[in-house]
Amino acid sequence: MRPVPRGCQAGRFRGRYKVAEEDFVVEEVPAYQPCGEGSHVWLWIEKRGLSTLDLVRELGRRLDRHERSFGIAGLKDARAISRQWVSVELGDERACRALGDARYRVLEVTRHGNKLRLGHARGNRFTIVLRDCSEGALEIARANLDELARVGVPNYFGEQRFGKRGANLKKGLEVLRSDPRRAARRMPRRVFGLVLSAVQSELFNRVVAARRDRLGVLLAGDLAQLHKNGAVFAVEDPGREQARADALELSPSGPMPGPEMMAPSGEPLRIEREALVALGLDGCEFDDLPFGLGRGERRPLRMPIRDVGAEGVEHGVQLRFTLPKGGYATSVLRELLEQTIWFG
Repeated sequence: MRPVPRGCQAGRFRGRYKVAEEDFVVEEVPAYQPCGEGSHVWLWIEKRGLSTLDLVRELGRRLDRHERSFGIAGLKDARAISRQWVSVELGDERACRALGDARYRVLEVTRHGNKLRLGHARGNRFTIVLRDCSEGALEIARANLDELARVGVPNYFGEQRFGKRGANLKKGLEVLRSDPRRAARRMPRRVFGLVLSAVQSELFNRVVAARRDRLGVLLAGDLAQLHKNGAVFAVEDPGREQARADALELSPSGPMPGPEMMAPSGEPLRIEREALVALGLDGCEFDDLPFGLGRGERRPLRMPIRDVGAEGVEHGVQLRFTLPKGGYATSVLRELLEQTIWFG
């Protein structure tokens, strides 16, 4: 499903992004800084035109270490310039400093007492150049970014979550509609996880789309999620909590289904059930999956956007903003552009 964008008040404009790798720059905002000592070497790496997983494979080959020895906080775009931390257990600092080629370079090497884990980041800073923009793009971009900073951004999962031409989503639906445990025995664990998460993401995107005109409005029965720490609580009195939602301290949440996911009630539950039915599912498919996958969680329907800005550059308009972990820059671009085109 391609989500329907919520129009910003200033309208939208034409523009192209990811035309060149240097047009899309992302820098990880770590949850904490390495302390300088410990059994894990941490590398601050800048990569270009290289996926995070391919980077880890290359580091493993160069250092003669298994891929499981490495830790990352998250995956970064391949068609981009990105900077992120990578950790390796019991690594040789001198060998780590010598790493690099035309696709990546090591900017800093230090140590820490633990392995970097997925999710160990506060977010990402983006600098994005939009080319071939229509007239008035800079003024529109500034106005819309200011509005999004006030009301939040629809928290859609990006298209890369679903695989090329939606292949992961299609396969995931086939698996869940048949015999998931049997399919899991025939698929690599990582692939099974990817196709499963594609279905969860599609369901979530459909709920966002169904509520896109009131993403900041709390309904009776909602499960609200605090943006500062991810805590979830049932909304018994929407009027009492709405001021905090208006201040973007919290937002209604949507489903990433699984046996451990909390369920809302009332109208929010009806919306989520309708999205499940539209996918040919009833939710029970997630109750007994192998590998401990698909346990379930809640995800806010919108996300805060910080440090926004826009300026004119030689090729068009350059945007700057910071998103929390799990947020997709394409969700911001979807709110700004008449049509989002990915060159990848």
